[in-house]
Amino acid sequence: MTFVSEISSTSDADTSEVQSAPTTEKIESETTTADESAVVEGAPVDGDASDQAVSPTGEQHSGDQNPANQTSGDQAIGNPTSGDRDQQDHVVNSGEAAMSDATTPTDAESKSQPSETAEAATPASQEDPSVAPEPDQPSFANLGLAEEVLRAVEASGYQSPTEIQARVIPELASGRDVLAQSQTGTGKTAAFALPILSHVDLHGDTPQALVLTPTRELAIQVARAFSTYAGKTKKFRVAAIYGGQDYEPQLKQLRRGAHVVVGTPGRVIDHVKRGSLNLSSVRCLVLDEADEMLNMGFLEDVEFVLQHSPEDQQIALFSATVPPAIRDISKHYLSDPVHITVRRKQVTAEQIDQKAIIVPPRLKQEVLRRYLEVEPTDGVIVFTKTKDATIALAERLGHGGFRAMALNGDMPQKVRERTVAQLKDGQIDILVATDVAARGLDVKRISHVVNFDLPHDNEAYVHRIGRTGRAGRDGHAILLVTPAQRGKLRSIEKTTRQKIEIAQPPSAEQLNQKRIEEFKASVKETVESKDLEFFTGLIESLANDSDLTPQTIAAALAFQSQRGRSFLAKDLPTAPEKNRQPSRERHDRDDSFGDDSSRRAGPPRRLGPVRKGMSRYRIEVGRRDRVKPGNIVGAIANEGGIDGQFIGPMLIHDTFTILDLPESMPHDVMETLQRTWVAGKQLGLKVDTGGPNRVGGSDRSGEDSSGRPRFKRGKFQRGRDDDRGPAGKRGPHSKRGAGKRGPAGKGGYSKKRR
Repeated sequence: MTFVSEISSTSDADTSEVQSAPTTEKIESETTTADESAVVEGAPVDGDASDQAVSPTGEQHSGDQNPANQTSGDQAIGNPTSGDRDQQDHVVNSGEAAMSDATTPTDAESKSQPSETAEAATPASQEDPSVAPEPDQPSFANLGLAEEVLRAVEASGYQSPTEIQARVIPELASGRDVLAQSQTGTGKTAAFALPILSHVDLHGDTPQALVLTPTRELAIQVARAFSTYAGKTKKFRVAAIYGGQDYEPQLKQLRRGAHVVVGTPGRVIDHVKRGSLNLSSVRCLVLDEADEMLNMGFLEDVEFVLQHSPEDQQIALFSATVPPAIRDISKHYLSDPVHITVRRKQVTAEQIDQKAIIVPPRLKQEVLRRYLEVEPTDGVIVFTKTKDATIALAERLGHGGFRAMALNGDMPQKVRERTVAQLKDGQIDILVATDVAARGLDVKRISHVVNFDLPHDNEAYVHRIGRTGRAGRDGHAILLVTPAQRGKLRSIEKTTRQKIEIAQPPSAEQLNQKRIEEFKASVKETVESKDLEFFTGLIESLANDSDLTPQTIAAALAFQSQRGRSFLAKDLPTAPEKNRQPSRERHDRDDSFGDDSSRRAGPPRRLGPVRKGMSRYRIEVGRRDRVKPGNIVGAIANEGGIDGQFIGPMLIHDTFTILDLPESMPHDVMETLQRTWVAGKQLGLKVDTGGPNRVGGSDRSGEDSSGRPRFKRGKFQRGRDDDRGPAGKRGPHSKRGAGKRGPAGKGGYSKKRR
């Protein structure tokens, strides 16, 4: 199948076969709102492109968002050349948007491309020096994009495609399936959004492209990027559908007829089941951050979408890593894909100074406070694992005199937007955030990233520290590592290929010297900038009326200014902590700042008493569905917005699962989790009432007293390619029909047919 041959033969809506790609945390070169966080308005992206929250020249594209100020991976180089193109004047149907033969590799040429090499097919037009810039500086004009899209890109301020864009866009435009492996911040969203927009049929009213993202923040941001790149094309419509939002706005978008749908797996499946989303006309499917989706337990959901969309659709899979499960999906669902790898540039090595401080868990807060007091910083992001920890730590820092605020998924969208705006404007200096809430966050002034809690995997660490060291600035990353986490630290070093220096916590001497210097500077500034005549007379009067000298009075005032706090710091305890029962200090969920990443003791053998603030629930998936704890945790966390901190222990029976969740959950969250799909079944969440059916049918193992679910609380288990249900089965909603792709035999796949 060749994409160009199809789009050049007809102008119907179903002829546009284009493709979308994943959004990553660094979206600087992917959208005009390079300085905008993924913490965006909760309202759906709806209506004409000109009405969207992001416009190519709108007020959200501030001076700080100039691509010239971005990191090397996203940095614009030259201006697009569009004068030599024979393109249409608008983004219209695919027949009109067919690119010139000069930019279209033939089938033979495409097949002759070595799929594992670092080089992508080079359009012939790039060989013409009259059209293209220097060979190492390609132009957007040579990539087969529509004129309207080129104008929108140029208006956005972007001059030259990044490496991933220059290599992926021609392949997608030629109709090939793509497996792209690239680090964050390389412009992946534009790599799939631009060719999709160049060939979409605006006369159609059914979805022609579907983009799956692991989180709602990414879904919103990708949808906004589409609106930006659509420029002033009035008829283009994009819909963002994701969990945590009411259905009615999303249904309205879909009824209006969206050309591109961007959404999270669970909500997309929900709309498919409701009949509000028809995938039969989808010509291009993009899996955005596929490895992250697997980490969150969405393997079955991704397979469901693949099986219920057209066989001959084009598929693009973008992933920072390529674990075995990703390779299996590529092997069985992609047709002769080109594998494009953009090697990780040593951004972490060259631009980001990484240091680790080995500190006992009970001293982490104090070490963080001392570090922030001594270290010269601009903007700081402090990462914690739980939502509660963001609030508690931000309050602790605020009490210590720092301008800090929390950012987590429980906060209303408007509050999150306001918080990010305050960080950008310098009203606050420290943001304490979870990984999900900070995903896509792009604030140029971030000078330091602090890993208060280590992330669940090494790639998440790379995503975290990628938020500093931008726009050519030096960045700093600090890890607070407990003694039990030294192995994790070595693993991170292997991933980043960078030795992380072990630093010492700031000493009392350093801290006191800093405080003295700041005190002197503050007094001098007050003397030079304030009218002190009244207070000078007051001090003289006090000295004359007593035996006190002005120096003694000044010392008393300095003491009073401390408001009972000690001015001089003491050294931290140096004696090693006794190795007490690790499950209390590092793993107890009641400890907001504990670290359970190195749990050694297994989960409880039975569900004990329900903790305060929690209730016991039942969901209708179990061992027979081959569901794993990671699948359940991922679905509940993403669709219900419940942090892993508040997903308690669980017991998986044959046909159902019992678990603890927060009591008195909002009604809309309950409804969402009742409809959420896992392992081909809806969860059907309800309060557990106990009863005789608790045994779970043939569950004779005595699991209530001895079952040991393989589950690390607060962590997602990586999805695997065997999470497909029992042999030959996929649940009632994923049976393979005629022409559908699905498992061939026991736990396998059938080959995709073209």
